Amino acid sequence: MAADRSGWTFLTNHALVLLCVAEDPGSRLRDIADRVGITERAIQAIVADLVAAGYLDRERVGRRNHYRVDPGRRLRHPLQAGHDVGELVAALGSLARPGE
Repeated sequence: MAADRSGWTFLTNHALVLLCVAEDPGSRLRDIADRVGITERAIQAIVADLVAAGYLDRERVGRRNHYRVDPGRRLRHPLQAGHDVGELVAALGSLARPGE
């Protein structure tokens, strides 16, 4: 099967960042950027959005930041209003490919 070159995906970068943080709260932003496939600067902006909206809490531990996902926070789109972040994380689980 040929690779899909249309450029769109089912999840936004915000969702992908949230899932990466849920999987590893101590991840460095540069590591998340590598996994998601966008710049570290874009990751910083997304994390700032998620912190400002209450989806992530940031805690300084030594020289690094650790993040905690608020699993009870409701999803933003009206079609998803009855669902929360914890359901999203549970449904999509690990972002690792099988065998990793």
